[in-house]
Amino acid sequence: MAAPDAAPPLPKTESSLSFTQGLLLGQLSIVLLLGAFIKFFIFGDPPSADVTASLRATERRSRTLAHKRSLLSLRSTSTPSSQTRTLQKKRSSVLRNPPPLTTNTILSKTYYNVDAHQPESLDWFNVLIAQTIAQFRSDAQHDDAILTSLTQALNSNSRPDFLDEIKITELSLGEDFPIFSNCRVIPVDEDGLVLGDIRKGGVGGGEREHGRLQARMDVDLSDFITLALETKLLLNYPKPLVAILPVALAVSVVRFSGTLSISFVPGTAGNATTLAFSFLDDYRLDLSIRSLVGSRSRLQDVPKIAQLVEQRLHMWFDERCVEPRFQQIELPSLWPRKKNTRGGEEGVGVERESLGRAKGKEVQRDLREEARREVEAEQRAKVESERVEAEGLRWRRRARGEEYAMPGSMPGGLGMT
Repeated sequence: MAAPDAAPPLPKTESSLSFTQGLLLGQLSIVLLLGAFIKFFIFGDPPSADVTASLRATERRSRTLAHKRSLLSLRSTSTPSSQTRTLQKKRSSVLRNPPPLTTNTILSKTYYNVDAHQPESLDWFNVLIAQTIAQFRSDAQHDDAILTSLTQALNSNSRPDFLDEIKITELSLGEDFPIFSNCRVIPVDEDGLVLGDIRKGGVGGGEREHGRLQARMDVDLSDFITLALETKLLLNYPKPLVAILPVALAVSVVRFSGTLSISFVPGTAGNATTLAFSFLDDYRLDLSIRSLVGSRSRLQDVPKIAQLVEQRLHMWFDERCVEPRFQQIELPSLWPRKKNTRGGEEGVGVERESLGRAKGKEVQRDLREEARREVEAEQRAKVESERVEAEGLRWRRRARGEEYAMPGSMPGGLGMT
């Protein structure tokens, strides 16, 4: 009986062709994905500055409104006794106790009508702030303290492992000054909410007992404040320092405009009075970001890098001093003291004391250096006078024929002819 015929083998050309087609298709898809990533993610055109600012302002406004709604809902569920129990203070038995001051009482005694008073221009305040900033810039030109502080802050322990040492290549503190204007005073409660908004929300229909006054002013700055850095991106996988990519970045603040709110927070038992300030959510911060990536084939001004850096800077600013967050500065005691007195008949001594406190270690170091130079000058003058005196004595003795014999010479050897 004959064996059945075996099935004919498949042609090798078809299998090799299908494998080649799959390999080419896979490589082509990878190239297309890589090209799309580079085109749209790295070199894609960023949205306009106006659109970006509008989106950020809307996001900040929604966050502020959510915070206010949460505070109002908490107050509606709490009792008035629980709100005022923690604010009671021990009164003195010697000092006369005037009636408690409310925001309306302070406004009436200072003849300030919140609804009818015109906003102030704050020209005098602009001059004081400009003098302070000018002095700060002048001190920075002669002292590397700000450069040292920034370098230490950038290279602190929080620096990621994939970043090499960060070096500051350029630092410009600007030339112009912020302009404050349109200042107005409004009553707010202890949480910073406007009393009118609270009454509209249906909580506390009357005046709140423990309110305070808040000054709000518009601020505008058009300048060019620049900080330029350079570092290296380190690739530590699968082994340390597999690749190194140099990166240079320059960030400039072009313009800032917003509303600044300032208020005094009364001190409680054991706590000093503080000055609280924050910016409303309607601010605008325009930045100019330049980047340079690579060593030989360099990529300049990558849009995605600029977007990431700008987003991080806005987030950093929002998390620190944009409402509902605020900054507090502890104020010293304003009671007059002898040690704080300046001028008058004791002008010379007090002026020296004030100078020493203002300059501190720098003045002491200069004084020590000057004293050292004076001591060295006195020593040099003393040595010079002794040398001149010895030289004159030797010439006088030579003129009288009384010259000392040279060491090792025979006595009377100078008189031999």
